[in-house]
Amino acid sequence: MVKKSDKNKSRLKRHKRVRAKISGTAQRPRLNVFRSTNNIYAQLIDDVLGVTLESASTLDKELSGYGGNKEAARKVGKLIAERAAKKGITEVVFDRGGYIFHGRVKELAEGAREGGLKF
Repeated sequence: MVKKSDKNKSRLKRHKRVRAKISGTAQRPRLNVFRSTNNIYAQLIDDVLGVTLESASTLDKELSGYGGNKEAARKVGKLIAERAAKKGITEVVFDRGGYIFHGRVKELAEGAREGGLKF
């Protein structure tokens, strides 16, 4: 019998491996991405204090419509960059959350870069 691998379990293993190497500070927080089937979420996290500085997702009132596509992911990237600029944050460490840098994750990153974040 062929055993099917658990994709989320594999993703969490990749995420753990990446998190061992990167960390966010108050000056350069970690831009974390979580992708579900219907939505995408982004957070700016200060790992030294263990707090979330800003967050944005397709569930926010500023964004309307379906949240599970590339256009919505790009809008979330721009929104998180805009919110970061209000707090004076220009540089971040990108944490793709164990996902492949492709599709919606890549669009979110490009939207954040368009909004002014450097990584």
